[in-house]
Amino acid sequence: MTAGGLRPICPRRGEVWRVNFDPTMGDEIAKTRPAIVVSSDAIRKLGIRTVVPVTTWKDRFADNLWMVRLEPDKANGLESVSTADALQIRGVGLERFVDRLGQVSSGVLDDIAAAIAIVVEYQ
Repeated sequence: MTAGGLRPICPRRGEVWRVNFDPTMGDEIAKTRPAIVVSSDAIRKLGIRTVVPVTTWKDRFADNLWMVRLEPDKANGLESVSTADALQIRGVGLERFVDRLGQVSSGVLDDIAAAIAIVVEYQ
């Protein structure tokens, strides 16, 4: 797979990519938006990655344990205060990856993993 036909796509754990989520159904997160790769690099030979979509932060999200607030910075490439929505975790084919925006810190990745554990009630 290539991004824009120029280079092979190989999204890695912790990277922020713009991902095309359409078509969607029901309450699934839609449109092309940032997402954070959470799948292990050990399975990167497969043509699919597990991602957590990113959406604009709203104060009403503060009490939602599955929402991880993200501050924009040069490293992650986000343009505004956002949130990683672990409830919308999803496997997507490499064809859906548009372009790489940046990378989140290991601390943020740990927070997202904890939010995913809350969603699936890991004990």
